[in-house]
Amino acid sequence: MAEVVLFHHAQGLTRGITAFADELRGAGHAVHTPDLFEGRTFGTVAEGVGYAEKLGFDQVIERGVRAVDGLPSGLVYAGFSLGVLPAQKLAQTRPEARGALLFHSCVPVSEFSSVWPDGVPVQVHAMTADPYFVGDDSDAARALADQAKDAELFLYPGEQHLFADSSLPSYDPDAATLLTQRVLDFLSRR
Repeated sequence: MAEVVLFHHAQGLTRGITAFADELRGAGHAVHTPDLFEGRTFGTVAEGVGYAEKLGFDQVIERGVRAVDGLPSGLVYAGFSLGVLPAQKLAQTRPEARGALLFHSCVPVSEFSSVWPDGVPVQVHAMTADPYFVGDDSDAARALADQAKDAELFLYPGEQHLFADSSLPSYDPDAATLLTQRVLDFLSRR
């Protein structure tokens, strides 16, 4: 089974993120859930992004990088929205990454290296009309899907941003169930 590092979104390490990690654990995977916000959670995405801006996005990424110190190589890096930043950086730059799972966000590959690394499979999951995803993120996701040898871009109908976090009003159980099935299939091959 796979060993996964799952980074939370801008609202923090919510009950929904923990529940998602527990679902992966229930399927036999080892899952680490570092808390990049040191116990802080926020009621809205805007409040969480405001906190991340005060910290600095580079600091959020650095906290993610430090969170894997001492963990073995051969990890799958996963991130929800803001958590995509450290997940994508580690998948692109840490030796022996076994995969990347990017939920609700994607940044251009050029943010962290010149090309997506060979042998690192990736999935990107988002809703088609998610206002946080449409535009730069969706363009980056499509470019990644075109560039990487083993890439899948899954777009779900709807406009919710954090649709896979069961603790938030944006939760969409049907889309989240399908996302989870696809993730478990991905992890079963790692």
